[in-house]
Order: sequence, then C-alpha cells, then structure tokens
Amino acid sequence: MTAPIWTRDEPQSPCVNICTIHPTEGLCIGCLRTLDEIAAWSKLSPDERRAIMAELPARAPRLARRRGGRAGRSPT
Repeated sequence: MTAPIWTRDEPQSPCVNICTIHPTEGLCIGCLRTLDEIAAWSKLSPDERRAIMAELPARAPRLARRRGGRAGRSPT
C-alpha cells in the first residue's frame, strides 16, 4: 500500500520567476503583486492569499503597453 501524498490546502505563490517591478505601477510584471504583498506572502493566512489571488486578474490592464506617437496620447 502506498502512503498518500501530503498536500497543503492553501494557495501557492503566483510567482512565475519574472521578477521585475513596474516603475510607475509598483507591481511585479510577472505575478502582478506589490512588493509588500511579495514580502509578506509567507506570513499571510490562506484567506489573505486567496483575496490577493482574486485581485490579480484585474491588475493586468494596468501594465498594458501604450501605443507610441500621437495614437498613444490622444483618444481620437
């Protein structure tokens, strides 16, 4: 009989090893967390981690690239 594999019942880190902080948004371009969230991750409760994970998809548009030239500056 094989022993069951132990697993954790908590969210894993969203880190994808692309660790660069966007200079104006203050978010990691890889995982979309702030520096404070990254630093505190190991100390956060599973519920706190889940709350952060739920917010991450909404942060992605903040890092969308603008088009250059006039199209990037004006809405028309």
